[in-house]
Parts: sequence; structure tokens; C-alpha cells
Amino acid sequence: MSAGDAVVVDARGLRCPLPVIRLAAASRDLPAGTLVTVLSTDPAARHDVPAWARMRGHATVAEAEVTPDEEADGGTRRVWSLTVRLGADS
Repeated sequence: MSAGDAVVVDARGLRCPLPVIRLAAASRDLPAGTLVTVLSTDPAARHDVPAWARMRGHATVAEAEVTPDEEADGGTRRVWSLTVRLGADS
């Protein structure tokens, strides 16, 4: 479950607080310095992930909007990619 050097947490379609809960669970046993990227369609994750990172001694190192997902009904949804570098207190 990684892309390049980052562990990827796919939280697309999940609403607050689940993207952060999935991020916390994925990072629990990872060493400091590991990059963890969260993919989320929930706009709140753009604020919640960096807040969680600050509270835990981690750093948000990247945020980007990625190609929208196509939904079953033909619509699209925005997807954000947020990357956190884990500190010593994961």
C-alpha cells in the first residue's frame, strides 16, 4: 500500500473524522521520517490532517488537489492528497 516512498491511506469517500482515524492507525507502527499520504474527498481533511500532524509532532509536507474521481452516476468528486512526515511521536 505505497506509492513511491510514501505509505498511502485511501480515505476517499469517508467523512470526518475517518480520514484522520485511518491516518493515525496507519502511522501507529511506522518509524519516524516515514511519509504517509492521505487521499480524501472530504474537504475537512484539508484542515484536520495538518491539525492532527501538529498535535502529534509530525509535519505536513505537501497538499495538492489530484485528478477528480469519477462517480457511478457520472459526476466527479474532488480528491486531495495530503502528505505527512512522521516525527518521533507516531
